[in-house]
Amino acid sequence: MGSSPHQVSDVMTRAVVAVGRKALFKDIVERMAEWKVGALPVLEGDGRVIGVVSEADLLPKEEFRDSDPDRFTQLRRLSDLAKAGAVSAEELMSAPAVTVHGDATLAEAARIMALRQVKRLPVVNSEGVLEGVVSRGDLLKVFLRPDNDLADEIRRDVVDVLFPAPVEPVHVIVSDGVVTLTGRVGDASGIELAARLARGVEGVVGVDCRLTAADSHAG
Repeated sequence: MGSSPHQVSDVMTRAVVAVGRKALFKDIVERMAEWKVGALPVLEGDGRVIGVVSEADLLPKEEFRDSDPDRFTQLRRLSDLAKAGAVSAEELMSAPAVTVHGDATLAEAARIMALRQVKRLPVVNSEGVLEGVVSRGDLLKVFLRPDNDLADEIRRDVVDVLFPAPVEPVHVIVSDGVVTLTGRVGDASGIELAARLARGVEGVVGVDCRLTAADSHAG
């Protein structure tokens, strides 16, 4: 019904660079530099995502290049020390990969990124085959929606549905993503819902709800 891009598939990048499990360290670095990305999905032959190799996985090689870590560091940084000696994607990658499905909401993707502390997520189908990549920047694309588009959607999907016959016209003004709702409606019970639904429209930064109800002036 709405035109908001509610799903990951609406904002993800479909042209994705990836590597196979046998890709060598230098090839991985070169691809990251060429495509200006900080992580690459690692694929099996059928395109199934089996891991992700990131800049964080590559840095231990430089960190421990000339060092002779003590016993405590060896125990505490065992995984990083192993990656310092790694030469291929399958040795370097973090597995299993943290992924997301294309039909996930943007909020779900943002929550996964925050909880797992990653900046990009491979987008996979039900078989785990790569379909794209979604980044933090992709999730923020919704805030580039024009104010007029936001206002049109809120009028159509919120105001016209909740208040088909307002006491006074309900005005929707959007400026820099901030929505202002003004007017008088017949029933106060819809006001809080209108504010919540407007806030849920993708690209809305904030809502200033100034709606009043006719019954609030009765008596």
